[in-house]
Amino acid sequence: MSLQDAILLALGGFAGGFVNGFAGFGTALFAMGFFLLVLDPVTAVATIAPISVLVGLQGLWVVRREIRADLPRLLRFLVPGLAGVPVGLMLLSHIDAQTLRYLVAGMLILYGGYFGFRRTLPRFDRLTPVADGAVGLLGGILGGLAAISGALLALWVSMRPWPKAEARAVMQPYNGAILAVTVTLLALRGTYDGPTLAGIGVALPAALLAAQGGIFAFRRVTDDRFRRVIILLCLAMGMGILARDLWTG
Repeated sequence: MSLQDAILLALGGFAGGFVNGFAGFGTALFAMGFFLLVLDPVTAVATIAPISVLVGLQGLWVVRREIRADLPRLLRFLVPGLAGVPVGLMLLSHIDAQTLRYLVAGMLILYGGYFGFRRTLPRFDRLTPVADGAVGLLGGILGGLAAISGALLALWVSMRPWPKAEARAVMQPYNGAILAVTVTLLALRGTYDGPTLAGIGVALPAALLAAQGGIFAFRRVTDDRFRRVIILLCLAMGMGILARDLWTG
């Protein structure tokens, strides 16, 4: 690995780690652009996934009380989401995953572009346990089918007027669990060879350090500002999905 490659991997880890520390998701969104300059797409995903899980552990500690306070709400999303991952993998040979990514990206761009710059934020405060489970399930299916498990959840949570810690107490463990399944499946396929582990070794320290800066910012932002950032991250996620597919396609 050259010095330039190591610098790009570290920069990707730093960018992704900061966003994960702040928002509870988004590591791949901001790290992928750097990683794809050095790694092929499969190795880039295999490198990002365990970094996202390990960096996310810091965020889980920040909202541990909120997770315990309403564990049933988290499980409404998480259990269907985990069940959806193998369904998505089974659908790989029957559905055009790239077209599906484009549709989701378009939805995220429209939503994030519309609400991200409006004075008033969307507000949907009714209890919706069935819809919560459906969003969790679809997120898991999209994770297995198109590697975008967090997209629908981020959009859904940004519509709910929950305090920032409660929103994070849903997004962080959900994304962490889905990614942990992804890491396990990649490991069973023998993806974690020497070059991949070397990439993780370079990017992970930068990501862990940057996540502390993100957590610092998270603790100081208001609930409404946090929701607005999540909405803007939906916009960025949609644009990132399109950019990644155009880059690799």
